Amino acid sequence: MADLRELLQTTMRRRHLTAQALADRTGIRTPRIRTFATDGAGGPVHPTEQELAELADALGLPLPEVLSAAEVPVGVPT
Repeated sequence: MADLRELLQTTMRRRHLTAQALADRTGIRTPRIRTFATDGAGGPVHPTEQELAELADALGLPLPEVLSAAEVPVGVPT
């Protein structure tokens, strides 16, 4: 199972998206996206469930897959 860092890097590369392009699609600031793509969910900046939902939508990924990669239990509020 991929962690958030790996999932973001792989999906962004596959879809030819930069952190800036993903920021434009989600409204999440570019530095936060870069941090998530570099450090994953366990880095110094932790993504919110709303940010994870926005990332899933912008990348065309199922939300449970993104939540699982970020190690957020599915169905449990954060």
